[in-house]
Amino acid sequence: SGILTTDAHHPSNSTLHHLTQQLLQNYRKEVRPVQNWTQATTIYLDFLVHAVLDVDAQNQKLKTSIWYKEIWNDEFLAWNSSLFDGIGEISLPLSAIWSPDIIINEFMDVEKSPDLPYVYVNSSGTIKNNKPIQVVSACSLETYAFPFDTQNCSLTFKSILHTVTDLDLAFLRSTEDIEKDKALFMNDGEWELLSVPSTYHVMHNEAGDFAQIQFHVIIRRRPLVYVVNLLIPSIFLMVVDLGSFYLPPNCRSRITFKTSILVGYTVFKVNMLDEVPRSAMSTPLIGVFFTICMAFLVLSLSKSILLVKFLHTERNSGQDHPLFCFQRTSRARLADSTHPIRTSLVVDDSPTDVPHCQDHQTQGEVLKDALVQLQSISSCVQALDQTAQQEASWVAILYRFDKLLFRGYLLVLGVYTITLCSLWGIWSSLKTTVRPSS
Repeated sequence: SGILTTDAHHPSNSTLHHLTQQLLQNYRKEVRPVQNWTQATTIYLDFLVHAVLDVDAQNQKLKTSIWYKEIWNDEFLAWNSSLFDGIGEISLPLSAIWSPDIIINEFMDVEKSPDLPYVYVNSSGTIKNNKPIQVVSACSLETYAFPFDTQNCSLTFKSILHTVTDLDLAFLRSTEDIEKDKALFMNDGEWELLSVPSTYHVMHNEAGDFAQIQFHVIIRRRPLVYVVNLLIPSIFLMVVDLGSFYLPPNCRSRITFKTSILVGYTVFKVNMLDEVPRSAMSTPLIGVFFTICMAFLVLSLSKSILLVKFLHTERNSGQDHPLFCFQRTSRARLADSTHPIRTSLVVDDSPTDVPHCQDHQTQGEVLKDALVQLQSISSCVQALDQTAQQEASWVAILYRFDKLLFRGYLLVLGVYTITLCSLWGIWSSLKTTVRPSS
């Protein structure tokens, strides 16, 4: 019976079908829908941020999910609802009617949005078009204060063809309501939405005057994960490196200790590259301070290596050590002194007075040998003292240089800590409503 009665309920017999057919019968979607062509068509815009999907500092791109609404009046799509069974609102295919050519200036990728082929039209001709879209937009991202950075990215809506005399833009809601509205925002990610301030202005160029509305998406990063994974380990490495200055400068184990710290710095910096955003325009402050601390470490390590090299050169300068000279001189003199004694023993049986003269000669040579040995001992002591004084002078100079490095390291570490604390304080004191920079 249902099949037999379908003719009685054919769609062509319905009031909605008659209304739609009448509205679109002579409709021309190529023509701006106004009776008086000098009157501008006003497009009312509304804007909501749903989520921040990606912030690419290296390529200066921001990917967001937004809910975007357009409302305008079409004078050719109005009807008297009392003549059509009180129908006050219908849905029409967007492809069949005129729609504004609104674009986003900062678009960098193909727009991704669900296919919504219909729009709502009420009896007064007001059209409502809702667009949930994913926007990949260009944005000047500043990473200097990472991980306490705040980003301000703009989305500018304007007509690509119509000037302000033909197509004007206006806010559907007040700018205060748009700025504070975070009802749809997914607030469980890395980024927190602070506010969405908006401005209207007319852009003047050679092609004419174009109305445009700019929405500023102001977001800030949640830094806790980076504080735990980056800042605290980097401070620990700096403190350990600072403790290495308490080792003596001429201690060879200091070189081994500092080399181990340098390896730790290098490994940490390699791992840090995956976490820190990279930008060609600015370098994060944490990377700058970390590089400065590595420079201090390399400078201190080089100074310790040079000190060991200088001391080794002083002790093995190609000249024989004074003690070795003394040992050879004493052995030679001792060998020479035993020869006259043997001679005196051989001629001792002679009946002449030679033994008496020989005794005199032997005693004089022994005294001469003793004098030579004393002079050799004196020169040895003087040489040792001179070497010790040279080593002491090198050590004293490098002690002063070490103190200078230590104070510089303390200064850098203090500035690093104060700056990070200040950035964290500024980040924490930011209000939920932030005005865009001019």
